[in-house]
Amino acid sequence: MSFRYASLAVFAAILVLGEGLRAQEAPPPAVEQAVATAPVDLDGAVLFRIRGVSSFPAEARAAGIRERLIAVASDPSVTVDSIRVVDEGDVTRIVAGETPILGLVDADAVLEQLRRPTLAAAHLAKIREAVTEYRDARSPAALRRGALNAFGATLAFAAIVALLVWLWRLFDRFLLHRLQARVHAVEIQSLELMRAERIWAALRGGLLAVRTLVFLAVALIYFGFVLAQFPRTRGMSRNLGDLALGPLNTIMSGIMASIPSLVFLAVLFFVVRFSLRLIRLFFQAVEHRRVKFENFDAEWAQPTYKIVRIGVVAFALIVAYPYIPGSDSAAFRGVSLFIGVLFSLGSSAAISNIIAGYMMTYRRAFKLGDRIKVGDAVGEVIQMRLQVTHLRSFKNEELIIPNSQILNGEVLNYSSLARTRGLILHTQVGIGYETPWRQVEAMLLMAAERTDGLNKEPSPFVLEKALGDFAVTYELNVYCDNVPAMPQLYSQLHRNILDVFNEFGVQIMTPAYEGDPAEPKLVRPDSWYSSPAVQSRPEAASESRTTASPYVSATTRT
Repeated sequence: MSFRYASLAVFAAILVLGEGLRAQEAPPPAVEQAVATAPVDLDGAVLFRIRGVSSFPAEARAAGIRERLIAVASDPSVTVDSIRVVDEGDVTRIVAGETPILGLVDADAVLEQLRRPTLAAAHLAKIREAVTEYRDARSPAALRRGALNAFGATLAFAAIVALLVWLWRLFDRFLLHRLQARVHAVEIQSLELMRAERIWAALRGGLLAVRTLVFLAVALIYFGFVLAQFPRTRGMSRNLGDLALGPLNTIMSGIMASIPSLVFLAVLFFVVRFSLRLIRLFFQAVEHRRVKFENFDAEWAQPTYKIVRIGVVAFALIVAYPYIPGSDSAAFRGVSLFIGVLFSLGSSAAISNIIAGYMMTYRRAFKLGDRIKVGDAVGEVIQMRLQVTHLRSFKNEELIIPNSQILNGEVLNYSSLARTRGLILHTQVGIGYETPWRQVEAMLLMAAERTDGLNKEPSPFVLEKALGDFAVTYELNVYCDNVPAMPQLYSQLHRNILDVFNEFGVQIMTPAYEGDPAEPKLVRPDSWYSSPAVQSRPEAASESRTTASPYVSATTRT
């Protein structure tokens, strides 16, 4: 009987092959590639796939065929020979006696690229074979044989599990005695990178993972074999294998399919890396003035290199994007869009600061070491970064200013012109109208001459800034090239102005007052070094060499 069915199956295969050869000579009408089909299975074995229509989907049609097949196979009164093909013109039906099993139309044949009679013959052979196996698997002898095999497999499974447990315990004792004493901490000089306990724990964790995989593999084989012994669970045994090996198969298939793209990405990575190295060497040569360009400062080399690097990396990402595995999936696109939205919403201030940092570099507003003023902040530029600029104030405080604030505000650079023309320090005094302006100018120039650290050329000069209600405002302007010493020079200049005006008995007036005092507001020369300023008297320095306590002796003399 089985030989007859096998011969029928071979005959159907020959018909299918011949029909395929004829199909190459006269190709059938074009078939849509996106036709939905559903499998028709019996005891978990797929017999063939069929299509459906919009009003009768493929899944519903396959379920109906499966139910009729089970009904025919479960009825012993229906012989296998009674399953036959009946041609009814537009429909070819496969029936068992008078019970219809399925009907085939021209659309089914076109989907398989066969003629309808050929397709019906192939389905008939497969149905007869499946019905025979369905009945043989449910015979008393087959059920007894399956039960005995399951029982033997259970005993073997228990023995294998016991043996594996014993072997693993033996192996653990071996590791405990032989390897634990040899596992030492990984360290560089006195820096301990990884403790011995962590190394041992990682080793035990790896062995536990291997043990778990071995037990899972043995259990999978056992359950797959037992479920395959009984007809009702035979389909579950096939699904069990797919459940365990399906993800691995999918991963390996994905890796194999992605190998060309991965090779392209690897080549692109090395090309981009080599290009960036050449670009960096070029801009380093520009920075060290080995390569010179007209109107291009050496200080621009590093910022320009960073801009070029960003452009090269961005271009490489654009080229590499289509070759990234999974880049065409909806999940990848959704994640990319989400990251882009977060970046655009959360980094607007950061991007504006970065752009401002590059713009300031090419504007030549200042450079490292310059003394600048931004708003109310005054300090020396100690670091220029993409987003912020660091200043050191006169009080040795670090001021961190966003680059966008510097770009949008006014920057006063004390150092840029001081290197060539000198910086002009200026201070103002208010002197009454009763004092001749020539005398005031002479006294201010005398104070400037007494101040060490100022440039002699160009010469200091005085400006009469305003004729006020009660006093004339004079401005003393002096040149210096030592910008970091500005606070000390101002202080010394002011001291000398006070001394000179006191020496000549000229009162420095405030901007507003109600009346002239009976006596000018001056400091008499004999009070210039009142205690504790007595220590700064010129002759006090020589006296301090012989006196244990200069302050006490000076106070006594006073």
